[in-house]
Amino acid sequence: MKLLRKSLIAFALLGTCLSTHAEKTDQDKPIILEAEKVSVNDVQQVYELDGEVLLIKGSILITSAKGNIKVDPEGYEYVDVQGNSESTASFRQRREGPANEFMQGRGKTVTYNAKTELLTLTGDASLKRLQNMQMLDQLHGWKIDYDDVQQRYQVLPPTDAKAEDLPLARAILSPRRKATLEK
Repeated sequence: MKLLRKSLIAFALLGTCLSTHAEKTDQDKPIILEAEKVSVNDVQQVYELDGEVLLIKGSILITSAKGNIKVDPEGYEYVDVQGNSESTASFRQRREGPANEFMQGRGKTVTYNAKTELLTLTGDASLKRLQNMQMLDQLHGWKIDYDDVQQRYQVLPPTDAKAEDLPLARAILSPRRKATLEK
């Protein structure tokens, strides 16, 4: 049991180095919102969304059943969206660097902090790194944190997980090829 728990903890601390970052031009793009109901508070810079939510900002695409967006005085967005019993919330963003590389995830809740570039997927969460629509990395677990600045994944079990339920996290990671120098 202790070995199993230690294995899960080690896996939860899994960090993997990627050679690319989120597309930096996204931060200068306007937000496009679609929903059945949108409530805007310009003074507090808070947007509440309900029903068939679609948020687009540059290469970022977020879908959900409901959620909210807060914008800080510096202009950074904090997105918190939820799915419902019929659908999950999802996040997709193009990566800088190699053409057609994306991070794509889903969960019962999706939160994204544009300032720290931290994506958190919770509740039957999955995250994939795709290149030319081919899966390179795939993670699955209760909660997934993806820190784009530190270039790390972290997969965590629910706080009330029992030893007999473990392991609750799974990863498939493609090998990283070292660049070769041509003379």
